[in-house]
Amino acid sequence: MDLGMAQAQIQQQQQKGNQSADFGPDSGGRIKGLTIVKPLIYGNVARYFGKKREEDGHTHEWTVYVKPYNNEDMSNYVKQIHFKLHESYADQNRMLTAPPYEVTETGWGEFEIVIKIYFHDPNERPVTIYHILKLFQSPPGTTPAAVTGDFKKPLVSEFYEELIFQDPSAMMHQLLTNTRQLTLGEYKHDTDFEEKKEKTIKNLLNAKEKISNEIADLREKIKLAKDTITKFKEEISKYQGDMSVDVSGLS
Repeated sequence: MDLGMAQAQIQQQQQKGNQSADFGPDSGGRIKGLTIVKPLIYGNVARYFGKKREEDGHTHEWTVYVKPYNNEDMSNYVKQIHFKLHESYADQNRMLTAPPYEVTETGWGEFEIVIKIYFHDPNERPVTIYHILKLFQSPPGTTPAAVTGDFKKPLVSEFYEELIFQDPSAMMHQLLTNTRQLTLGEYKHDTDFEEKKEKTIKNLLNAKEKISNEIADLREKIKLAKDTITKFKEEISKYQGDMSVDVSGLS
């Protein structure tokens, strides 16, 4: 990061602090009936070294991250993001105050990373996300990449999430609606979430149709069973009536 960029970020943080003071202790009050949604992507990318590193036994380099789904600068409303790593790392807690919100490390095992997002509005509660760091396509120990020779291809494990601001404060509303573009060039993710969404919807519709057909079949079987029971009852009633006639005739 160059000096100019660092100074710009310091000025931006100071401006956010001034905004908080301008809006007062309640951040300008809540705007009832308003909902603002900010989609984001979180996850990790991992690359296999091809073998265990001799000095520490590490097998992968990985990067865990949080980034906006849309091309916008989250730092306008995000104050900082805290990544809590496994306790075996010397600096377990990583706090980032500007994009890119990512941590790069090396290791050999998978573990849960706790991600906590803090906002410039002091009255807005932090959001916590839990992510399982993924290094292996298959269970650890099988090293499929080493066998296939495909260890140069990175593994990507990322997910779509939404930050939902219900009845945001006046301050938060201003921050959320005045974001700027993050990059000038093409902005895309490793995962095609639109395609993933379409596949998920298709699978849900297929599952719904399958369940509807199964319910229809079950209803037909129940109807058939009820009809059979009714028929047996009628036969039994008729038989009992015939028996009564025979007995009365004998008497």
